[in-house]
Amino acid sequence: MPQYFGKLPTTNQPWTSVSNVKAVTWDNNIINFDCGDSRLTISVLAPNLIRVRFAPTGEFMPRRSWAVTLDDAEWAITPFAVRETEATVEIETAQIRVCVQREKSRIACFDKANRPFAQDAEMGMGWRMGAVAGWKEIAADEHFYGFGERTGFLDKLSEVKSNWTTDALDYDALTDEMYQAIPFFMALRPEVSYGIFFNTTFWSQFDIGAEQPGVWKMETRGDELDYYIIYGPEPAQILETYTQLTGRMPLPPKWALGYHQCRWSYESETVVRELAKEFRQRRIPCDVIHLDIDYMRGYRVFTWSPQRFPNPAKLISDLAENGFKTVTIIDPGVKYEPEANYDVFDQGIENDYFVRKADGALFHGYVWPEKAVFPDFLRPDVGVWWADLHKSLTDIGVAGIWNDMNEPAINDRPFGDDGEKIWFPLDAPQGDEGDEGDIPASSSTHREVHNLYGLMMAKACYEGLQRHRGSERSFVLTRSGYAGVQRWSSVWMGDNQSLWEHLEMSLPMLCNMGLSGVGFVGCDIGGFAGNATAELFARWMQVGMLYPLMRGHSAMSTARHEPWVFGDRVENICREYINLRYQLLPYIYNLFWEAATTGAPILRPLLYHFPNDPKTYTLYDQVLLGASLMAAPIYRPGVEHRSVYLPLGTWYDWWSGDRYEGPIHILAHAPLERMPLYVRSGAIVPMQPVSQYVDQAPLDEIRLRIWPGNNEYQLFEDDGHTNEYQDKNFSRVNISVFTDKNQTVVEIGARIGEWTPPPRQVIVELVGVGEQRFQDDGKQRSLQF
Repeated sequence: MPQYFGKLPTTNQPWTSVSNVKAVTWDNNIINFDCGDSRLTISVLAPNLIRVRFAPTGEFMPRRSWAVTLDDAEWAITPFAVRETEATVEIETAQIRVCVQREKSRIACFDKANRPFAQDAEMGMGWRMGAVAGWKEIAADEHFYGFGERTGFLDKLSEVKSNWTTDALDYDALTDEMYQAIPFFMALRPEVSYGIFFNTTFWSQFDIGAEQPGVWKMETRGDELDYYIIYGPEPAQILETYTQLTGRMPLPPKWALGYHQCRWSYESETVVRELAKEFRQRRIPCDVIHLDIDYMRGYRVFTWSPQRFPNPAKLISDLAENGFKTVTIIDPGVKYEPEANYDVFDQGIENDYFVRKADGALFHGYVWPEKAVFPDFLRPDVGVWWADLHKSLTDIGVAGIWNDMNEPAINDRPFGDDGEKIWFPLDAPQGDEGDEGDIPASSSTHREVHNLYGLMMAKACYEGLQRHRGSERSFVLTRSGYAGVQRWSSVWMGDNQSLWEHLEMSLPMLCNMGLSGVGFVGCDIGGFAGNATAELFARWMQVGMLYPLMRGHSAMSTARHEPWVFGDRVENICREYINLRYQLLPYIYNLFWEAATTGAPILRPLLYHFPNDPKTYTLYDQVLLGASLMAAPIYRPGVEHRSVYLPLGTWYDWWSGDRYEGPIHILAHAPLERMPLYVRSGAIVPMQPVSQYVDQAPLDEIRLRIWPGNNEYQLFEDDGHTNEYQDKNFSRVNISVFTDKNQTVVEIGARIGEWTPPPRQVIVELVGVGEQRFQDDGKQRSLQF
């Protein structure tokens, strides 16, 4: 055994393994296993979904009112059979078979072809002081994805991933704990895939074969093991079930899919007005301007600086007239300021809304306003109060809120000093003492709810905007969150850097977020910290065109990162790719509708659509925007050619129209002006004319770009800004393309739904062949090419 200088040897407490099954009973959809002093239950929730709970003491934790999951009783009844033998208890649904060995209570799952998955290893389940864990086998050629917000490449085999929300400033490829904690992953091998949602809000960790090759482990510092097994057999089915469990994103306003411009900070009203003027004069589309912390009076949340932003209502109104929506940042830290007539602090103190230590003393830490106190968002009354504070912003026209520093990120001394990062004491009480109907009290300690702090802040923000902006949809952005954050907010990957490595890492980070149920995601284009070169910024803008959230952002200590600061060549490249983003908005908006209804990611790794092609399993530097468009960006300086893998099927070069038959590797030419972009045969891509912002003019023309092949597509449309789509005020049109020898037929179905688009012309372009036009009357049509 090697010796490490200065390091004392440690011995971990041994694990106690679960006993044999003594008796089996079942009630409705729950099968109970008596294992001596401990207890195991398996709940059958859907044909492809089971919940496993193991309590070493025999006592399960109560259901929490803030749990992200549907309660077991809320699922539709699923038929299943139970068969007992001397050695096993088998539970079978229409899709899977779960086998529990009576000896050591080990669990194994099988698909209908009898292929095993999520199979307990030798240890199975066990516990020791302060921790409960489960061990499962890693199958041959099995790969692991998801895990929420993670740096590095796509596949997480042989890595350790901890779930504890942290201010991950200066993160790199080796960083473990991040701003988001989402204890979910999916495992994939040819013909078989499954997902695991580890239902614990305590600190938890996945070890994917790092400590013990061939075995993955999940461990929590909670009192029980509680996890869901979701059978695929492909990633799409896993995500559909997982987002049924944890929730799906609401449809955002269409303007939120446009380009966002941000900086820490546009420090005055004068600078913001000049910024807006530059975008419009240079004909570079932009919909959103973000205001960072310097719009506030001394960093007091829900205030405005009287010197730098003397008339925010007028500023926001003028921006709106010019097509810009305004998004303001809000942090959870409230400046500690007794007797200073600061309403937010005074109300919080008067109503005892702030987090206290176990001894009753008010907790404080240091953030931007220096000494600060922090709302207990786990309490429903605090959430309502915080939600209503947003009215002061929405009343003057603020259209979205950016939640930051909510891991929570706190120092033990003022930011100007060299302090240590801290969070609330782990024994600090949080949550509500009272019951809510049939749900037990949700009082707890920070040890259990640390990972929920950002999630519950985002929830309060979402509910406040929903309440105070009428029928208008709002935009919410959060840095921190937990599983289910997609219900309340979009997410960005925190403070990245202006490095080629961070550009390269951005797509696998966003793809793994999408594979974790969080589809509305982005990275700071150009990098937040440091100075981008002209080449890096151009390449990053090309990649950023693909991000579900397309936002440029940079730090105060850096050079400016607006598209025009790098010279004419880069400005033209930025304009071209932002233009392309706006042309593709009908296609991208459809992807958001798909995410809102099925949980499908917007940005997808190739394995999502080609799960039986092992060549896609570690392919991190190509990405699909929906099912039809595939990009192979450039991630390194001076590179003008790159290898591109085209999976099975026919592919077309977006720019040249060249045709390829996959599977094949090709060498793509990519001068600085070009990001390699490909389209699948049969693709139906709705596009619109370039506009400077989403609502600039009624959409009087829509182009359906169609490539020869066979495919079906649903075009979803609505007004793009209200919630009336939830009451049938939408339009859905089924479109199909069929190619046989020298003829292609495009069938456009009759419009379904109560929303009628403005008068417009429809251009159906069969790429490389020709186009046909007609006035859109909502009637069925058949076009031959």
